[in-house]
Amino acid sequence: MEKLFKLKQNGTNVKTEVLAGVTTFLTMIYIVVVNPSILSQSGMDWGSVFTATCLSAAIATLVMSLWGNLPFALAPGMGLNAFLTYTVCFGMGYSWQFALAAIFIEGIIFLLLTAFNVREAIVASIPNNLKKAISVGIGLFIAFIGLQNAGIVAPNAATAVELHLIKDLNGSFAPLVALIGLIITSILVVLKVPANLLIGIASTTIIGIPFGVTVWNGANLSFTPPSMAPTFLGCFEGFKMIAGGHFFDFIIVMFTFLFVDMFDTLGTLIGCAMKGKMTIQDKNGNTTIPNCKQALFADAIGTTVGALFGTSTVTTFVESSAGVVAGGRTGLTSLTTAVLFILSLFLAPLFSSVPSAGTAPVLIIVGLYMCSSITEIDFTNDFSEAIPAFLTMLMMPLAYSIADGIMFGILSYVILKLVKRDYKAISPATWVIFVLFLLKIIVNNINLFK
Repeated sequence: MEKLFKLKQNGTNVKTEVLAGVTTFLTMIYIVVVNPSILSQSGMDWGSVFTATCLSAAIATLVMSLWGNLPFALAPGMGLNAFLTYTVCFGMGYSWQFALAAIFIEGIIFLLLTAFNVREAIVASIPNNLKKAISVGIGLFIAFIGLQNAGIVAPNAATAVELHLIKDLNGSFAPLVALIGLIITSILVVLKVPANLLIGIASTTIIGIPFGVTVWNGANLSFTPPSMAPTFLGCFEGFKMIAGGHFFDFIIVMFTFLFVDMFDTLGTLIGCAMKGKMTIQDKNGNTTIPNCKQALFADAIGTTVGALFGTSTVTTFVESSAGVVAGGRTGLTSLTTAVLFILSLFLAPLFSSVPSAGTAPVLIIVGLYMCSSITEIDFTNDFSEAIPAFLTMLMMPLAYSIADGIMFGILSYVILKLVKRDYKAISPATWVIFVLFLLKIIVNNINLFK
């Protein structure tokens, strides 16, 4: 383990890494149930997507672990699975095979961009203050996800969100259970109890039993993973529609998948690495991530393989920050998470017994940890730095998108630096990102110009 993961060099040990990997897995296990539930509405087979989700997550996370030696986990991402079902299939009227074809091409493009260091250059080009803001924005975003998963905040037509402290909109006691769990987890953190986040998840899950929030599904164990046959290689069927005269729509769909996935991944990698103090300075003085290229290959490989298996875009999960906060610093953390994804193929009912309310307190506490770098941002002396940083932090939770948060940060950064005539602050790569974001806005709103 020491030779493979360099534990001592990274100031960690096997116990800490394994516990961190378990913590990461438990905070993101919901995806193995939620992803099939969303994609099955497009006509895909639930069981097939379940198996594809677990396998693509395991493969991508193993690449991150064994090649990148980084503690980040990957899986099919939320948001883009909804885009596949509700926009591409329901809104545009295309089949899920068409959408998977776009994702497969996106994965191939990612492989090429990573091989030629394009994505690595994008990471380096993001201004350092924005990198710190990304970490804070992800903290606010992940805390909001925790509150939402527990039903503590819910949609409201008049005020956008409303507060629930006892029962959620469905009459469940999930908000109360999550708040009790938050108190327990906070006490464990204050007392510096080892494995506090993991204990917090376990305690909240147990507390949910008498409230009917935690439902034991272990009796339904079958130990036989569902077949992937219904969706396996379905992406190649989608290419027939492209040949039938739908090339322009295909480009729009593919570009959307590519763009959102790219900046979600970059944002998560930057934010989690900065929280774990794992960043390094390159020869130009820019803050970057060790083994960044390998990390970017992990999500490119995961996306390509996932499209072949039959699932939506694979990306680095923001919940990886839970493992980083728990002390994970090497690939042993992500190796643990990958192994658990493989086991979940056979133990899905057992893992699905952990309710969203059980992981919500940990996500909220992790959000606090992620916000610590806000103290390193100067909000008073240079507003051409402060305003982009603030917009980045603000828009991630409000737009419910890491990519959109980065978009607001980059666009405002370039515009304000131009106004200030601080042209040297804008690197060539930053200009490229600026133009790409403008193109994204135009493509996404192309119908408004007709």
